[in-house]
Amino acid sequence: MRLTHFSDYALRVLMYAAVRGENLITIEETAELYGISRAHLMKVANQLTRAGYLKAIRGRSGGLALAKRPDAISLGDVLRATEPDFALVECFTAGNRCLITPRCRLRGALHEALAAFVGTLDGYTLADLILSPKDFGIKSAV
Repeated sequence: MRLTHFSDYALRVLMYAAVRGENLITIEETAELYGISRAHLMKVANQLTRAGYLKAIRGRSGGLALAKRPDAISLGDVLRATEPDFALVECFTAGNRCLITPRCRLRGALHEALAAFVGTLDGYTLADLILSPKDFGIKSAV
């Protein structure tokens, strides 16, 4: 199983916003920090804002900040909001045409594994991922 780049970037944006605390982050600085596309990151930030994880402040000195405390942001919830689906195999999709689906035992095993994966992430919050500012190359104000 592999998460989409979208979800990976979403988690990274949230981690960066968490370490910045009250300081707003921008799409430009975050894209440069991670070396990823500004356009793609804009879509990620928009989704995170619509889902209530980020708040956007408009204007010349605007930017993004966490909309919730880090300990209130479940990693499992973030993935549910950013992954398009969890269709690990064809039989998880609406257009399933697999001949053995009615008798297949693999489907149940994969459902159980997926539930365990997401369930494990439900036990972690953004607070569990917070790094120090120096990990992001941020010098502390002295």
